[in-house]
Amino acid sequence: MADNIPFQGTQEQEKKLLEVIAQNKDMQGALLPVLHEAQEIYGYLPIEVQQMVADGLGISLSEVYGVATFYSRFSLTPKGKHRISVCLGTACYVKGADKVLAAVEKKLGIKSGECTADGLFSIDSCRCVGACGLAPVMMVDEEVYGKLTPDLVGKILDKYIKEEGGNQ
Repeated sequence: MADNIPFQGTQEQEKKLLEVIAQNKDMQGALLPVLHEAQEIYGYLPIEVQQMVADGLGISLSEVYGVATFYSRFSLTPKGKHRISVCLGTACYVKGADKVLAAVEKKLGIKSGECTADGLFSIDSCRCVGACGLAPVMMVDEEVYGKLTPDLVGKILDKYIKEEGGNQ
């Protein structure tokens, strides 16, 4: 689960973040662009990164956390190498997307919003991917899978697991 994955930032990432902070430090409203860049650098905003941003901008950690949790585009948990998104929009939901999401969660042993311990997969739900005619829909990275049933989920995910040499 995401909580079990230790922060693994590199010195190169930290150097990039400190450069971004230095470039934006004197700008009014610097927090949002700095957090956006920090997430680009690290892939998410763990507490360690939030603390570096707070220290670098001379603001409180609680202010950084408040902004990071307010905007949905920021993630406090790591994302997997393969990002799974199950559409829970109306068309998908009425055709069983909740059961598809449950099958993904069961197969990977994690819940929506979490990342597998090996960092291979993360699951999120979304409201619409614009493929309502294919409902229910799931995306893995940029690949769209439509007209899903819970029993198809395992076969799809097994393809990615096999590519990575794993055995989920």
